[in-house]
Amino acid sequence: MVEALGVAVVGFGWMGRVHTQAYARVRHHYPRLALRPELVTVAEDVPGRAEEAAARFGFAAATRDWREVAADPRVRAVSVTAPNFLHREIGVAMAEAGKHLWIEKPVGLTTADARAVADAVAMAGVQGAVGFNYRNAPAVEAARDLIASGELGAVTHVRFRLFSDYAAHPESALTWRYERERGGSGVLGDLASHGADLAAYLLGDIASLTADTAVFVPERSRPTTATAGHTRAAGGESGPVENEDYVNCLLRFASGARGVLEACRVSVGEQNTYGFEVHGTKGAVFWDFRRMNELGVSRGDRYQDQPVSTVYVGPGDGEFGAFQPGAANAMGYDDLKVIEAYRFLRSIAEGKPYGATLTDAVRSAAVLDAMARSAESGSWVNLPAS
Repeated sequence: MVEALGVAVVGFGWMGRVHTQAYARVRHHYPRLALRPELVTVAEDVPGRAEEAAARFGFAAATRDWREVAADPRVRAVSVTAPNFLHREIGVAMAEAGKHLWIEKPVGLTTADARAVADAVAMAGVQGAVGFNYRNAPAVEAARDLIASGELGAVTHVRFRLFSDYAAHPESALTWRYERERGGSGVLGDLASHGADLAAYLLGDIASLTADTAVFVPERSRPTTATAGHTRAAGGESGPVENEDYVNCLLRFASGARGVLEACRVSVGEQNTYGFEVHGTKGAVFWDFRRMNELGVSRGDRYQDQPVSTVYVGPGDGEFGAFQPGAANAMGYDDLKVIEAYRFLRSIAEGKPYGATLTDAVRSAAVLDAMARSAESGSWVNLPAS
C-alpha cells in the first residue's frame, strides 16, 4: 500500500521549482516507491510568489511565513531552497518540529551552521538529504565504481573544475549571493561545494589543502525589485561584491593522491563547465557535465599512448534505468533532482539514509572553511579525518 506524505517547499526561486517538479515526477520514474508525495504548502516571502506557485503547481496552501510550515501537522517533509543565510534557522526549526529535511547546499554559511542542522536532524530522529545533485549522475556513479574496482590502478592525481558565466556580466544584480552576511562565501559555497563533495565521493577524505581566491568584478548594481536566479540590474545604486568570484585549490588526499579544484562564476565563454579528470597508475576517467551521460575512459596495459574510449552509460549504471531504456539516451539536470527526491523519500520510507546526507554537508563545509582560511593566511591547512 502506498502511503501519502505531505511535503512543503520553503523558498520558491528556481531551485524551489526544481524540487517541486521532482516531487511531481518521482513516482512516474519509481512506481514502486512506498510513499506518494503530496504538495501541502509553499512558503515564500516575496509578495505573490507563493500564491502563484500554489496555483501553478497545485500546492494546497501558500504562505509568506515559513514558521507556518513548521507548525503544520499535515507537513511531514520539507524542502528548504531559501537563501543560504536562512538555512540554519529554517533547517533546525523543521527538524525540531519533526519534519524530514531535504535542504540545498551549502547548508548555511559555515561548518557550524551545517553541523547545527545535522545535529538537529540526528536529535529529532528524522531523515536529512542535501542537494549535491552532480553525484547522482549515472556516469559519476559509474566512474566511482570504476575507480573502486582498481582498473585505473592507484589514483595519482585529479582535477575538478566548476566554471560558469552566470555572474560574468558587469550588470549582474548585487543580490544576497554577493553579500557576506546573507550569502556567506561566493563561488566557494555555490560551486566549489559541489567540487568538494565530488572529491570526497569519488576519492575519500581530503587531508590538507592550500587555496587562493579573487574578486574580479568588485562592484555591482543593487536590484530595485525582487529577484530570482541570476538577474541583471543597471543604473541602480552600486555596492561592493563582498565574496569571491574565483578559487583555486591544491588538494592532498588521505590516500596520497594529489588534486586541483578550481571554480569561477565569472568565466566568460564557460556555461556550466563542470567535471573532473581522475588519473591512476594504469588508466584514467573523464567526465563533463555538459555531456552528462558519457565518460572518457582509458584502461589497459599500454601505459604510453593508451587510447581514451567514449563510454555511454546505460540501465546498469546508477539510476539510469529509471529514466531511459538503453545507453546513449539522454538524461538532463532535472532528472538528477528526481533521483535526489527518490533517495530522500526512500530514506523516509525505510528509516535509513540513501544519497547525500547532512554528514556530507558538514564534510563539504569543512573543506570550504579550510579553503577560506588558507586563502587568508597563504598556508596549507590540515583537515580532520571524517
